[in-house]
Amino acid sequence: MKFALALLFTTALATTAFAADQTQMFHTSNGLVKITPIYHAAAKITAGSDVIVIDPAPPAKLDGVGPADLILITDIHGDHMNGDDVKALSKDGTVVIAPAAVAKTITQAQVIGNGDSTMWHKWKITAVPMYNISHNQPNGQPFHDKGRGNGYVLRYGGKNFYFAGDTEGTPEMRALKNIDVAFIPMNLPYTMTPDEAADAVKAFHPKVAIPYHYKGQDINQFKKDLEGSGVEVRLLDWYPN
Repeated sequence: MKFALALLFTTALATTAFAADQTQMFHTSNGLVKITPIYHAAAKITAGSDVIVIDPAPPAKLDGVGPADLILITDIHGDHMNGDDVKALSKDGTVVIAPAAVAKTITQAQVIGNGDSTMWHKWKITAVPMYNISHNQPNGQPFHDKGRGNGYVLRYGGKNFYFAGDTEGTPEMRALKNIDVAFIPMNLPYTMTPDEAADAVKAFHPKVAIPYHYKGQDINQFKKDLEGSGVEVRLLDWYPN
């Protein structure tokens, strides 16, 4: 669903959403952060002169998205990691941050593991575990092994932005604190249902929750489940024609 009107918070986390490109704007003590959906799990973040791209991968259309100053990759799967897209978005000085499993393919990546943090410019980047608990392959193997991939909490100007990656509502997710904006996946069989996603969100209670990586799922059910919770749910179109 695309926004037809601009939305305005009267709190310190003031935001505006534009129907044309769906860019979300968040005010921080370091200035404005803009987050634009690209496709599926791919997003562009701009703040000042910083351009960050998360999980650039086909079939996302990346014309005009780059060049990126920072590229974050969550996992090895083809809808999150693509060497050609990383190359296309890179320039001299572009930094790539990813888990160790990704660095086996994207060899220039700087590795951080679950629970680790690093600083890049004015951003504190913390890797959060992302993995399956009950939604597994027919042979019992998880679609996402614990410790292999990273979700990310990006802290900038006193605000925390959480990109969960491919995950269920893990104990680590449910224990998060002070998240201002959370991007939450919900697609079977790889992550979780909208109901399960809403239950996890209730546990850590971000100010704003935005479904992404949701192809084929009823995100309106996610929003309905969170009615009355105090969490603002924003439904964006991550699958444009």
